[in-house]
Amino acid sequence: MSYQVLARKWRPKTFAQLVGQEHVIKALANAFASERLHHAYLLTGTRGVGKTTIARIMAKALNCETGITSEPCGVCSACTQIDAGRFVDLLEIDAASNTGIDNIREVLDNAQYAPTAGRFKVYIIDEVHMLSKSAFNAMLKTLEEPPSHVKFILATTDPQKVPITVLSRCLQFSLRQMTPQQVTGHLHTVLQAEQIQYEALALNLIGHAASGSMRDGLSLLDQAIAYGAGKVAEADVRAMLGAVDQSYLFELLTALLHKDGAALLKTADTIAERGLSYEAALHELASLLQQIALVQAVPGALADDLPLREQIISIAQALTPEDAQLYYQIALHGRRDLPLAPDEYAGFTMTILRMLAFAPSDAGHIVMPVNSSAIAAPVAAQQTAATSPVHAPQVQAVVTPTSTPFQAAEPSAKYDDTPPWRQDDVPAQTTPAAQQTALVQASVAQPSVVEPPSSQAPLVAAVFNGDWRALVVHLKLGQAGMLAQHSELLNYSDIHFNIKVEEEHRSVATRDYQEKLRLALSEYFGREIALNVQIGEVLTETPADIHYREKQERQDNAVAAINRDPFVQTMVKEFGASIALDSIKPI
Repeated sequence: MSYQVLARKWRPKTFAQLVGQEHVIKALANAFASERLHHAYLLTGTRGVGKTTIARIMAKALNCETGITSEPCGVCSACTQIDAGRFVDLLEIDAASNTGIDNIREVLDNAQYAPTAGRFKVYIIDEVHMLSKSAFNAMLKTLEEPPSHVKFILATTDPQKVPITVLSRCLQFSLRQMTPQQVTGHLHTVLQAEQIQYEALALNLIGHAASGSMRDGLSLLDQAIAYGAGKVAEADVRAMLGAVDQSYLFELLTALLHKDGAALLKTADTIAERGLSYEAALHELASLLQQIALVQAVPGALADDLPLREQIISIAQALTPEDAQLYYQIALHGRRDLPLAPDEYAGFTMTILRMLAFAPSDAGHIVMPVNSSAIAAPVAAQQTAATSPVHAPQVQAVVTPTSTPFQAAEPSAKYDDTPPWRQDDVPAQTTPAAQQTALVQASVAQPSVVEPPSSQAPLVAAVFNGDWRALVVHLKLGQAGMLAQHSELLNYSDIHFNIKVEEEHRSVATRDYQEKLRLALSEYFGREIALNVQIGEVLTETPADIHYREKQERQDNAVAAINRDPFVQTMVKEFGASIALDSIKPI
């Protein structure tokens, strides 16, 4: 006797045998039980979720010799012939290979004749979205008002391509992808019935590799049985899937955690040695990072039977949520840009090196490279903005002058342990050099020019009176103006500005905007300025807040002036007029 593959042998014969799709089964079973039958049904869903299987069960439910029923007997001639594919009144049409209008006309011409052996003529049209436009137009009238003895069951993996005129004439049922647990559970049942030895973890691997398709899961199980010479073992399944050993992904993420560029490149070489695709590697990396982010956001959301669950949790605990999101986005963009790279190896290595380059050099800090020659000692009497004391930031982003890229500047010898944003708490001491270069405060709108005491002094030295909003207006800022507008000035010194941005405006506090704002401040004051950007609660009004408040005050004043106008009051009182508040604009 010839061997029958598991996907065909274990195809469900009744609604009760179907795995998943309970929402569809319940609706159809109730409809058949009460004989509330529609003339056209549309089943949608990805491959291997049961579209054709459900269509054949529906054909049996319609033509079973026991009558229209939700539980076909499976033993009458109609049921057995439908299962064997020999029922004369069941026509299965593959629209992928019969796309033209002539094929559809042949079907429609036959539809007018009464069924030969059954109660209904049932037309199952698979991949119906592949039909041509003319074929769809030809079947519209018959699909809307077919003979009473005709039922149409359409199936498609891409309902978006089915004309709306067809969709509106059908009852539509959307079939869901199988969960890995549903696939794994069904595989357990199959192997126990087939009396084949297996390891539970091997079935978990197949369940996840099936990607929501029960047919794919059964096909992989067939392959695993052949690979393992009649039994299903975890090691054999891992070797068969070729994937699945994802240890290289954890090696890659570990190298990123340790900022080890050499280990990253070694991992890239290892991928090539294993014969894996770099495109597939980026796909797997993005999938792994999604699972890591899921663990970080909802710790209990990861399935208990997920392969490598413990390793995923371990990496999730070591990696910050921000880095996980950043690496995920870089992996997606790297995969998208892979065809544009000189070759796959170059595209993959540039992607992982981008992850390394964009990783913060220290937790909570962003450090920018600038010239160290302009670093000078802090002025003696540091000015503190008349706003509020510095609070512990939720997140800090430091931009400070240095000669070496991605390293912080050397701290002052006297105050080694004092961060720049707290130096105004240190007792002021004035050095002779500082006294010689001290500047008289002036309005920011009228910068003063002083003669430099030596060739090393700044050529232009604008001084600042603490009005952050006026300074922001005066600076020539482009997109970095968004950062300045939404920031609060905490304190400042001769060479250092400390500002804070609300969490909701974090997107304007990027590395690029910080550097542009720092350069604008340095150009305005004629010396290198270090900029520290903190993310946290802002306690005073930002320039943007002030602008919005003043705009709202002008609007309120304009509305009040209109309401006080005698003519307007007369119109409202005498003629019942109303004021369109949205039309009032301040001059």
